Amino acid sequence: MTAKSPPSGIVPALEYGPIVAFVVTYLTLRNATFTVAGTDYSGFVAVTAAFIPIFVLAMITLWRVTGRLTRLQVAVTTLLVLMGGMGVWMNDPALIKMKPTVVYGALTLILVAGLLRGQSWLQFLLDEMIPMRDAGWHILTKRVTVLCLLAAVANEAVWRTQSDTFWVLFETVAMPIIVLIFCLTQIPLVVDHATFKKKKPKRAGARRPGQKAGAPKRRRGAADPAP
Repeated sequence: MTAKSPPSGIVPALEYGPIVAFVVTYLTLRNATFTVAGTDYSGFVAVTAAFIPIFVLAMITLWRVTGRLTRLQVAVTTLLVLMGGMGVWMNDPALIKMKPTVVYGALTLILVAGLLRGQSWLQFLLDEMIPMRDAGWHILTKRVTVLCLLAAVANEAVWRTQSDTFWVLFETVAMPIIVLIFCLTQIPLVVDHATFKKKKPKRAGARRPGQKAGAPKRRRGAADPAP
C-alpha cells in the first residue's frame, strides 16, 4: 500500500487518542468491579479488555489513512494483544503491567544484536523514516538502546512497588514525556547526519515554456520593435 498524505490532526488523534481515552476511563472506573460469567474483574482489567480492540482498530485505521505502519508499531500492537489478552483472560493485572518491560527488553536485545553485527536494526524497525547516514543511525541506535534498557528497569520497579493508578500515569503520561524530551535532544544528531536529496540544477540555455527551438532569448525589459 502506497503512503498517503492524511488530513492534518488525523495521525496524532489515532496514535494518542486511545491512550488519552484509556487514562480518563480508567481514572473514572478504577474502583469499580465488573462481574462477567461469575468472575469478578477489577476496573483496571476491565478497562484494558475494552481498549485492546479499540487500540487495534485505531492502528488499522492509521494504516488505511496513511498507507503504512512501521515495523515497530506492528510489533508493539502484537505484544499488546498477546500480553494484554492473556492478562484479561487469566484475570492477572501483572501480565498487563509487564508488557512494557517485554517491549523495552526485546528492543534492547534486538538493537544490541544489530550493533554487535555492525548494523543499525533501529533503522530497519523505523522503516528508514529519518533521512540519515549510517554513522548517525549507529549513534542513535546506541542511545535508544540505553533508553530502552532504563525504561524496562523503571517499569519493573514501578509496577512491583506502586499502585495501579501510579503505574498507569507513569506509562501513559511520564514515559511519553520522557521519550519526547529524548527525541528533542536528538535533533542536533539528525541535523549533523541528515541526507537530503539535492535539487538538480537547471541546465544553461534551457528553453522556457512556449519558447521555440533556436529562437533567441529576449532580454528582460527590452522594448518590442515598432511596427
